[in-house]
Amino acid sequence: MKKISVIVPVYNVAADDKLKHCLESLVAQTVEDMEIILVDDASTDDSLQVCRDFEKAYPDKIRIIALSENKRQGHARNVGLKEATGEWVGFIDSDDFVENDYFEDLITLGEKKGADVVSSDYARVNGYVFDKSDRIVNNTADQTGPMDKEKLKKLLIRPGSMVTKIYKKTLIEENKLDFPEDILYEDNCAGVIWSYYTGHLEHSEKCGYFYVQHPTSTVHMVTEKSFEDRVKSGRRMVEEAKAKHVLDDYFSEVEFRYTEVAYVNTLFSYMASPCKKSLAFIKRLRLEVNEFFPAFMDNEYYKELIGCEERKLIALQKKSDLLFYLYYTLKKFYRNLRKG
Repeated sequence: MKKISVIVPVYNVAADDKLKHCLESLVAQTVEDMEIILVDDASTDDSLQVCRDFEKAYPDKIRIIALSENKRQGHARNVGLKEATGEWVGFIDSDDFVENDYFEDLITLGEKKGADVVSSDYARVNGYVFDKSDRIVNNTADQTGPMDKEKLKKLLIRPGSMVTKIYKKTLIEENKLDFPEDILYEDNCAGVIWSYYTGHLEHSEKCGYFYVQHPTSTVHMVTEKSFEDRVKSGRRMVEEAKAKHVLDDYFSEVEFRYTEVAYVNTLFSYMASPCKKSLAFIKRLRLEVNEFFPAFMDNEYYKELIGCEERKLIALQKKSDLLFYLYYTLKKFYRNLRKG
């Protein structure tokens, strides 16, 4: 058994040496007994060849799984999970990179404290530089340590990024954890469900993961289909929460997480995006949240964590989708006018 398996979904990231930078940071890791599982999701550029070049140079560290059909990141991660032999499992996006001792630091902390999940903060960067000035807090002190009900509530509503965590393989296997497939934003669903089974979370104060900002990355895709996938991810989260009884035990937390991700964030990101707006899509967002959680506006987390302006606009949409659309559009127009 390896100490850790790091799973890297790969799809069309050869340009500008994005994949090369990621893999260079992985083969330089100070963890000796480590496997890097590269799952090429039917790339149409030179990504698979880049993987093979690294496999040839580091045959003791790198394994390649080449898929014949593109099935998106969730499927690629699931394929990697089935092949992983490590005591720990970690993930990294194929255009990001990590410091050389990143995984050793997380493993050391996890083993010292007896944790089954270990997280770290990450830094947003505009290139391949070790710049930590734009540091994003991933988990907090009141979520860490052996889980109790209050800590788990906090973790469910703010699970943090999955790519800046490592997980005990036994936690994944015993609870049959995986990722939803065929949609974007699969970690919006998996992050909550996986958090439910966390027994002990530790958080490293060292920020060793670097999230590279690219205009073509998944989070910058602004088609209506990408917004629909956010809703699908939230829907899957609710379905999984029901099946695994998370909804029974933590209804308020799941209700808020769905409302925030699949409705509030999706609605306002959609309205702010440059894509052509559809009143039918806006209406569908409202109808779906009302179907799953008709009393979401009474949720304690919603009242505390959603901004006052957003809550006012959502109350307006509850009365009329058209009034909401017109008011938001006019407000956006005047804001842009004043900026100009």
